[in-house]
Amino acid sequence: KGFRSYIKTHKCPLIAQLQLAQGAVGVCVAKVSEAATMVATGVAPILITSPLASADKVALLNQLLQQDGQLAVVLDSELGANLLLEHIASDAALDVVIDLDVAMGRTGMRDETQIQRVYELISNAPHLNFIGFQHYAGHVMHVQGHAERARASLALWEEIEARLQRLDLPAEIVTGGGTGTYDIDIAVAALTDLQVGSYVFMDEEYRQIGSSDSDRFEDFEVSLTIACRAISQPMQNTITLDGGYKAMASDTVPPVTDELANTKFRFAGDEHGVLLSKTGLQGVQLGDVVRLVTPHCDPTVNLHDYYWVLEDDGMIHSCWPISGRGCTW
Repeated sequence: KGFRSYIKTHKCPLIAQLQLAQGAVGVCVAKVSEAATMVATGVAPILITSPLASADKVALLNQLLQQDGQLAVVLDSELGANLLLEHIASDAALDVVIDLDVAMGRTGMRDETQIQRVYELISNAPHLNFIGFQHYAGHVMHVQGHAERARASLALWEEIEARLQRLDLPAEIVTGGGTGTYDIDIAVAALTDLQVGSYVFMDEEYRQIGSSDSDRFEDFEVSLTIACRAISQPMQNTITLDGGYKAMASDTVPPVTDELANTKFRFAGDEHGVLLSKTGLQGVQLGDVVRLVTPHCDPTVNLHDYYWVLEDDGMIHSCWPISGRGCTW
C-alpha cells in the first residue's frame, strides 16, 4: 500500500518534503488553511480530508488552484458539490474524493442514492475529476489490544468494500486508515493508501494501545519530546517543571519521561507540572532539562512555534518552523 502522510500531525513543510522524498504518494491536510501553508511552500500533491461547506473556503481553494496547487478535496454532500461547481474556475482542475461513513458519525455519506447524486454532479463538470473514496474510522485507532482493534477496523472495511461493489464507480484511489491500524488495514484489498500521521512522532496515547506482540505499541520510535526545566522542589519526592497545559495537550493520559524510571507526571496548572517518585528524584536537579513524551502529539504541536532539532551529536543546530500552527479553519 501507499502512504499519504497526514501533516496535521506536524504542520511543517520541511517534514512534509522529507516524507514525500521517502515515498509518500502525497500528503493529507485537515483544513483548507493547512493546504494554503503547504501550497505556499511547494508541497504536492495535497488531499483536503475535511469537506468544505461554505463559499469562502471554496473561494480560497480556487485561489490555491490558480497558484498551481496540486489539490484534491473530500466531498460528502450535494451542497459541497454545488459550491465547487459555482466557485471553482472553469479553467481549473480539481480532483474530488467522496467521503464514506459507516459507523463514526463525524463526516462522510451513508445513503447510496445520495452518493450517486454527488458522483453525477462531479462527473458532469469538466473541471472536476472524481478520483475515488475516503473512509476514516478514527474511533478505532486507539482501541486497546491489537486483536480487538483489528476486529473493529476490518469489520468496518468489510462494510465499505461491500458498498464500493454496489456503487461500482471508477475509483482510482481508496484512502484511509491511520497509525493505529497501519498493519491491520494493509489486508484490505480495496485500500490503496494509508493516511498515517502520528507515526512520524508517536505519543503516549498511541504507545498504550498495544501492538501485535506487546502490550506497548512501539512499532515506531518516539521522535518528539517537550523540553521542560526543573524549577522548584517543595518536597523531597517531587520536583516541579515549567511545563503544564500550555506546553502540551492531553485528551486522556499524562505525559511520561522515558529517562526516569518509576516516575509519574501530574499536571499542576497552565504553567507547571510535577514529577513524582516514591524512590526520590536524586537524578534531577533544579535547572535540569527533562524531556517528556507528549500525551497527544497533534494538538501539542499546535501550541508551539518551532521544532528544536536534536542531532546525533547531542546538540541542536537548527530549528524548523511549525508553519501550519493555528490553521484551524
